[in-house]
Amino acid sequence: MTDLASHTTKVPTVRVWDPLVRVFHWTLVAAFTIAWLSADELSTVHEIAGYGIAALVAFRLVWGLIGSRYARFAGFVKRPGTTLAYPGDMLRGKERRYLGHNPAGAAMIVALLVTLSGTAFSGWLLEEPDRMAMLPEGPQIVAPAFADGDNAYGNGGEGMLEEMHEVLANLMLLLVALHVGGIVLASIRHHENLARAMITGDKRSPAPGDIG
Repeated sequence: MTDLASHTTKVPTVRVWDPLVRVFHWTLVAAFTIAWLSADELSTVHEIAGYGIAALVAFRLVWGLIGSRYARFAGFVKRPGTTLAYPGDMLRGKERRYLGHNPAGAAMIVALLVTLSGTAFSGWLLEEPDRMAMLPEGPQIVAPAFADGDNAYGNGGEGMLEEMHEVLANLMLLLVALHVGGIVLASIRHHENLARAMITGDKRSPAPGDIG
């Protein structure tokens, strides 16, 4: 009798995402989800989730400098020309497979971290009105926009900051949607489950033409 296992070819894999990157990724997903759902009704939960997000972003910035090979920004952030060319290559079906983040994915990671930083910081300023005094004074041209003597640190400034906080949070939703769409597309095009790779840490070993 032929052993059924002999008919199963095991695809060779390589460890790409270290444990800290994986824990960071899924913890950030959970923290952002909690922060979004608790924004209107559960202010304490929202604030705790916001502090958690800020801590996670700070960790990722440090790990992007001293972490494992595929976690480092120097290893996946590409030049603007390379980044801009990659979507065009995808449209033509000629994009190369990257073992780590591809150029478009790398740009998305940077955009997500920047937007999360702005969202967390604006939320922190809103938590205590006195913190708004830390902001530099805006250009004088802004002054007429505030009614009844409001200034950059008064009610008008707080309203603008609230609006900015909401805009950044909504921008995060858009970026997350694009990020998920990119993951699905890349998974289909390169025949691998990228979401599962962020759980196991392993991806298919590079083939000729792939970029490790």
